This record gives sequence, C-alpha cells and structure tokens, in this order.
Amino acid sequence: MTTSTRGTTRVPAVLVLEDGRIFRGRAYGAVGETFGEAVFSTGMTGYQETLTDPSYHRQVVVMTAPHVGNTGVNDEDAESKKIWVSGYVVRDPARVPSSWRSRRSLDEELAAQGVVGISGIDTRALTRHLRERGAMRVGIFSGDAIQEDAALLARVQEAPQMKGADLSAEVATTEPYVVPAIGEKKFTVAAVDLGIKGMTPQRMAERGIEVHVLPATATVEDVYAVNPDGVFFSNGPGDPATADHPVSVMQGVLERGTPLFGICFGNQILGRALGFGTFKLKYGHRGINQPVQDRTTGKVEVTAHNHGFAVDAPLDKVSDTPFGRAEVSHVCLNDNVVEGLRLLDRPAFSVQYHPEAAAGPHDAAYLFDRFVSLMEGQRA
Repeated sequence: MTTSTRGTTRVPAVLVLEDGRIFRGRAYGAVGETFGEAVFSTGMTGYQETLTDPSYHRQVVVMTAPHVGNTGVNDEDAESKKIWVSGYVVRDPARVPSSWRSRRSLDEELAAQGVVGISGIDTRALTRHLRERGAMRVGIFSGDAIQEDAALLARVQEAPQMKGADLSAEVATTEPYVVPAIGEKKFTVAAVDLGIKGMTPQRMAERGIEVHVLPATATVEDVYAVNPDGVFFSNGPGDPATADHPVSVMQGVLERGTPLFGICFGNQILGRALGFGTFKLKYGHRGINQPVQDRTTGKVEVTAHNHGFAVDAPLDKVSDTPFGRAEVSHVCLNDNVVEGLRLLDRPAFSVQYHPEAAAGPHDAAYLFDRFVSLMEGQRA
C-alpha cells in the first residue's frame, strides 16, 4: 500500500475488481493505492468498531449503508489500536460529523492512518455484484496512482488471495498482557489472541474473570502456565485451513478437559480440532444484523458477524469426534451455515459470530454467562 494524506475533496479515485468491473469516484481518506479482498458489511452503525476489528485485516470493506461518517470518530470505541481494513468504500460520506463524542471526522482518521478509500460510487450495485460473483480481490487507486484500466486490473490480479492466507500472527499481540477482573476475581482465563477485539476481555472482566491474553504463537505450556479455569480462542483473520498451530493447542486443551469457549475464528479452530473441515463462503457474513438460532433453546438472536469461512459439520445429527460427541448448536437462518458447535461429553463450545457485540446488538451476551457456568461446574 502506498499513500499520502493531502486533501481528497476533488481527487479522482478508481475501484477495480479482479473480474474487470470498474467503479469511478472520489478519494476518501488517504490518497494512493491499496489491495485486498472486497467484502461488504450490512451494519448501519458501528463503523468505527468495524474499521478497528483485526478480523478485517487485508480486506476492503464496502459499506451497504449509503451515508457513513455521521458520528465522526471518538477515542473510546476502537476495538484495537489501529484501523485494520485495507481499504474503505462508501457512497455518501458525511460532510460534517454530528456527535458530542466526536473528536475528528472519519475522513481525517482514515487519512491519518494511511487507509485508502473511495466515495461517490454506487455501493448498491457493487454489493449486488459481490453477492452474485462472490468476494474477490480488489484495488483502489487515487491521485497519481491511477493508470490505464488494463494496467490497474493486472496489478489487482497479481495480489494475494484470501484463501490460504495465514494472518493471525500479523494482528495478534506479540507479548502477553492481563485484563484484570472488575470487582471480585472469580476465575482466570487464558485467551489465545488470534485477532481479539478489545471488548471481548472486557465482557469477561465484567463477570469477574481475570483474562491473560496470549500471542497466537502461544503453546499449550504457555496456556497452562497461567493456571486457567478456562481457555478462550478469539476471532481473527485468514483461512482456518492454515491454522495448524492453534488447532494443535486447542486439541491439547480438549484433552485436559478444561472449559473452552471460542468465537469466530475460534469456532473454526474448534471445528478443525474435532475433525471437521472448513470452506470459504461465497461472500461471507458481515454486519450487525444477522439472524441466528440457538438450537439448544430455539431462540432467534440478531447477531454481529465478520467471517468469510465456515465449518463443514452436519446439521442433522450428533457427530462422534476424538473428544466425544459434538453437535451444531447454532445455525444462520439466512443460509443454514454452521454458527456454533457444542461438545456433549466435555465442557467446550463455540460460536461463529461476535457475542461481545460492539457496537451491538447484545442478544448473544448470555454466551459469556454460559462460559462462566462451565467454569463453575468444573470447579464444583
């Protein structure tokens, strides 16, 4: 990625998809060029949390909501220390942010962090194209980076694909750190950081859990060095088929019978640890309005998602695995994609979505309570 941060109001920009479709608009954020996987997010709010979610590493996010940037950017809502998206695509950016919490405009924040974006294009047409053709490589070029269309297309087609990408170590912490329990400490959890969002250990801390966040490269010995009551595997970017190390660590946790909870990438890791395969979805689930059914209760939840891969597990039966019986606990009502797994003979479960739900909805917050119940049961 190459960028500059000069004024972008009238700077032309071009978005080029790997299948040759081109959209022309204006620069938004930094001026220059960037490459990634084109995906769309259906959330109407929470763009700051989306931008700072490490799971979006190496992705160019298309916002389906037509007007973006209304509330500006504040200093409290970021999910990590930086913006992780490779590029940003909006239709009508807000001219002036309007929120008492705003400290700067979204355009200014994107420019300051070197994130190349484009505005003024038909994002509805682009979203429909991605729904029909699937997520694909894309490039955004603005200012002096614009060349002839054929040259830009060739560069996009040379960019790496998301399938086969091993990215967790690129976004995870390099040093362990501790998020202390709020109030009385009740449990200790080792959280393997595969791209963790800041709100996730916060949700656990609110329940009296001291969270030891460990690098993606942590070993089974590292996990148990903190004497955990439970082990957590986080969300993160990339292809789960490449995540052999986290799978091995999770199998070590399952062998010891320690209560285990995984979300998003952690759900895919659990699937692999149990012997299931994973596959790439056509265009994935991204946004804060995805309907999921908890099959253990029958309840339907509106949930926050960001995933392009899924677990290939049977929906209609209990499966035998090396760690006992397992079943699909949650399913997406839009397309029947596996959204959760549960072991019946060991204290372990996972979901494919983001129950910490910054910036909402909070239908799935009970899953952290379910994790606490597993640890209480193990202690008893």
